[in-house]
Amino acid sequence: MDSAGPKGSFGRHRKIMPFEPDSIEALRDASRQKAASLNQHVLGYGAQAEAEWAAAGIAAPDLPAMRQYRLERIRAELKRRGYAGALLYDPVNIRYATDSTNMQLWVAHNPTRHCFVATDGPVVLFDYFSCEHLSDHSGVVDEVRPAVSWMYLYGGELTEQKVRRWAAGIVDLVKEHGGGNSRIAIDHINPEGVEELARLGISIGNGEAVMENARLIKSPDEILAMRRAIVACEAAMGEMEQALKPGISENELWAELHRGNIARGGEWIETRLLTSGPRTNPWFQECSSRKIEAGDLVAFDTDLIGPYGFCADLSRTWLCGDTTPTNEQRDLFRIAADQIEHNTALMQPGIRFRDLVERSAVPPGDCFPTRYGVLYHGVGLADEYPTLPHASDWTSDTPDGVLEPGMVLCVESYIGRLGGREGVKIEEQILITAAGNEQLSTYPLDERLLG
Repeated sequence: MDSAGPKGSFGRHRKIMPFEPDSIEALRDASRQKAASLNQHVLGYGAQAEAEWAAAGIAAPDLPAMRQYRLERIRAELKRRGYAGALLYDPVNIRYATDSTNMQLWVAHNPTRHCFVATDGPVVLFDYFSCEHLSDHSGVVDEVRPAVSWMYLYGGELTEQKVRRWAAGIVDLVKEHGGGNSRIAIDHINPEGVEELARLGISIGNGEAVMENARLIKSPDEILAMRRAIVACEAAMGEMEQALKPGISENELWAELHRGNIARGGEWIETRLLTSGPRTNPWFQECSSRKIEAGDLVAFDTDLIGPYGFCADLSRTWLCGDTTPTNEQRDLFRIAADQIEHNTALMQPGIRFRDLVERSAVPPGDCFPTRYGVLYHGVGLADEYPTLPHASDWTSDTPDGVLEPGMVLCVESYIGRLGGREGVKIEEQILITAAGNEQLSTYPLDERLLG
């Protein structure tokens, strides 16, 4: 069968080039170019997602501009804190710095991938074996090197030797691009690495502080990407709600959200927070095999990492079946909906965190012991700084701050009576604007429960 593509192109039926020892580099380059051209971030999110975004009127973000904005945010924070660079292991931070991905959940607990961002110098990505092509699309990664992973899985009782080899490479980068500054920020690292870098004259500071502050204010292109992620999430929620029939299990219903997220190019879901009937009170039961019954409340929290790597963190509570809610179900739902409405209105630019929580509505006395742990929290590529507790939970080590335009926060409510049968969870995603705020989440509340 003849190939449909031009001679020499990488098509399905292309003849394999004969292997010659002196052709290895040419073959490597050609293989990398092929793989880079077929990267998921290059291919995009597909017709279904694009059609839904077009119907919602959400333009495509300018990804090169977004990537450059993020890099400038990181470097500005590094300069402000006096660091020569940042060494990043958290895959969410690497995504922010490079907009590249590689086995995100696996590398979250297997530190085989890291990135060095020089304050004045290159972005060097240390990636898994034979993965250079995964960041070729980004435009902000200057060099890819093989990662030296010194976790016990690879190093065993020789881990100390691997640590020395790893540290030597990091020190060389700092000496070459640090301008004499030997202070760097690191987000996550085991003590062996800290000790070896210190032995070699490198001082380490808090990389989480650098990255959380860099990620705090979103650019217009980031907001577009987040809007798209929320549209994708809410479309998957719609598929969930259609599947909600008496007799379906919690796990089966939860799988609909996963399916819908992945089908639209989303990435993963961080929790298993979907419960029904008596499992809705107290909150934080994990999704189970329980069969959902007619008349049950079904409460869930998406905690979804969707397209572009953005988090859509929304909560809803639905009534299962063609039935009438009880007065207790309506009462719980109304308290939660009113709390969300009141607290959202308070989210204005310039308000201090402490003032915000002092003025916030809280659950009534018989529901307060089962309250959700926070009233508000930041959100971007995942849950982010700040996290704002109830005023009664504010302590001397709770950080204060100010809401600023470009911040995005989720406002939370869980309402369930202590010792009660059921509970209600609602959460919305809110953009702080110069004029006030905008609710980015739009999925309607269950009208039957609103009463």
